[in-house]
Amino acid sequence: MSFSDQIPFVPPSLIENPEPRCPCLLLLDTSGSMNGRPIAALNDGLRTFREELTGDAMASQRVEVAMMTFGPVNVLSDFETADVFQPPTLQAGGDTPMGSAIMQGLDMLETRKGIYKHAGVAYYRPWVFLITDGAPTDSYAAAAERVRQGDNPERKAFSFFAVGVEGADMSKLGQICSPSRPPLKLQGLSFRELFTWLSSSLGGVARSQPGQLVALPPPSGWSAV
Repeated sequence: MSFSDQIPFVPPSLIENPEPRCPCLLLLDTSGSMNGRPIAALNDGLRTFREELTGDAMASQRVEVAMMTFGPVNVLSDFETADVFQPPTLQAGGDTPMGSAIMQGLDMLETRKGIYKHAGVAYYRPWVFLITDGAPTDSYAAAAERVRQGDNPERKAFSFFAVGVEGADMSKLGQICSPSRPPLKLQGLSFRELFTWLSSSLGGVARSQPGQLVALPPPSGWSAV
């Protein structure tokens, strides 16, 4: 391997905009059971997410969004700032390879962190946000172990959030999540409210200093008790 092969490519966007980055990876279940109203509501929520992020001048320059769907696993967009992010219209179909999606998503995240470091761009603790209405149809033990190792008070490699839509196996989601951040149940199809909360939370992080502890708003209005 040549020396140039070992150096991560630095996108022009990181040179032109050296603001600290707050990466957010969306892992979205688009399996067949999401067909109909659920996928329509999810698409509506994603549009709200983009509108609210771009309405926040700081967040639009600092928050980077990547989107991966599973059913099958598919990277729809790599990390890009909110002002560039354009959520595609999702279609439902297939199984729920959640374990593979988590593993590939965390690999994407590690690659992006390496690029930040090479470019000399500071970054906040990344967010991984998973939404599902089912249970993994593949092996998820390795993914669960990786999540629990990365999302803990000592390592703080990332913050992993899981949201279960109606029909989700909350017990299995609980096995994947860190004990300190258990999964939350979505109230009905309140995707707009969920993504409003997510954009508001990311905006609060983006206005802070990297490494600073930021209190998140309560998940009221979208999370079922």
